[in-house]
Amino acid sequence: MSTGATGFLQRYEDAVGRLPGDSALRAAAAAAFREAGLPGGTQGRRIEAWKYTSLRPVAEANFQVSPRHEAETLLSGLTLLDAPRVVFVDGVLRGDLSVLPAVSIARFADQPDFGTLTWPDREPMVALNTMLATDGVALNVPAGVDGGIVQLVSLSGGQGDFHPRHGIRLGKGASLTVVEVAAGQGAYLLNTVAEIHVAEGAHLTHIRLQDEATTAFHVSTTYADVQAGGTYDSFTLNLGGRLSRTEVHTQLSGPNATAHLNAAQILAGSQHADFTTVVSHAAPSCSSRQTVKNVLGGRSRGVFQGKIAVARHAQKTDGYQMNQALLLSPDAEVDSKPELEIFADDVKCSHGATVGELDAEQMFYLRSRGIPDAEAKSILVRAFLAEALDAVANETIRGLLETAVEQWWERQKA
Repeated sequence: MSTGATGFLQRYEDAVGRLPGDSALRAAAAAAFREAGLPGGTQGRRIEAWKYTSLRPVAEANFQVSPRHEAETLLSGLTLLDAPRVVFVDGVLRGDLSVLPAVSIARFADQPDFGTLTWPDREPMVALNTMLATDGVALNVPAGVDGGIVQLVSLSGGQGDFHPRHGIRLGKGASLTVVEVAAGQGAYLLNTVAEIHVAEGAHLTHIRLQDEATTAFHVSTTYADVQAGGTYDSFTLNLGGRLSRTEVHTQLSGPNATAHLNAAQILAGSQHADFTTVVSHAAPSCSSRQTVKNVLGGRSRGVFQGKIAVARHAQKTDGYQMNQALLLSPDAEVDSKPELEIFADDVKCSHGATVGELDAEQMFYLRSRGIPDAEAKSILVRAFLAEALDAVANETIRGLLETAVEQWWERQKA
């Protein structure tokens, strides 16, 4: 067990009796975390799913209660949509900064619900969240209702560790768009767990913009269950964080269910970002699509692990995944691990991966037209990312992501 794990466990022991929700579930999660430790930590158990991402830096960090930071200033500096927002500061819901949506909303601190899909016994960071979660939000959209757009904004600061717990549930034929934005200042850890239920014929669009401080750690684990004819359409843009991991487990439980798990990771310096997915085809005639693009500069490292699992009775499955990396530096690195586990015989499943650098002829063409080197690179990178961003159908949300990419480029020039 790592030193970092010991600190988390001590915090849990100190808070026992004051944490909301099922104490037995928390105790079981603590036991699992005590056994596993932090993946890649000094004495943490080796876990295949964390082969390319070590949380040793998290284990070595000294997280502590931090003085209150100016969340209002940080919020005002963000580019957000003109839509309802639920704002969390250091893992705690701030009603004074929020503009609450019309859909049914419950606060985890008041109505703690750990859900039924998560696996604290298998996932150490989920176990850590289950041990220490004190707040979060549950969004419920009734059958046949369009819930519009809801933003979940997480602002973090200092050197603390924060563990929000979210739940999203869509009734039959309902629809909702959730835009998650994570940002902050400091060397904190944000470890979020979300559970999502998409009922028959419902449609959830889930957009994540991770633009944490470059000294911060970000871990996000999502479990989604999609019933017959339902759609879970997600896109993740990873820009910030010293070390980040986005993990998505999606189960297609009913016929004709659909999942889109697309992402783009743009990194520089010594950043490390990991996008890991598991899509379980548990019913016939379901489809899944994954397109993940990495743009890696400096000594950064990008990771993609994508698994498609097809049950024996899930005939007529259509699964596809593609991972592409553009290396802007000879010191950048990408690790790609696509997996297919197929027990049905009437399926169409494929995967692919490409790694390359900027085209020298295209760069020469742009430079010969008087375009500066940095701008020429920006043009070619945007063209490379276009396919991934085009997966976001809503023009306003796509514009938000494109603005975030532009701001990232500007920060690199500074």
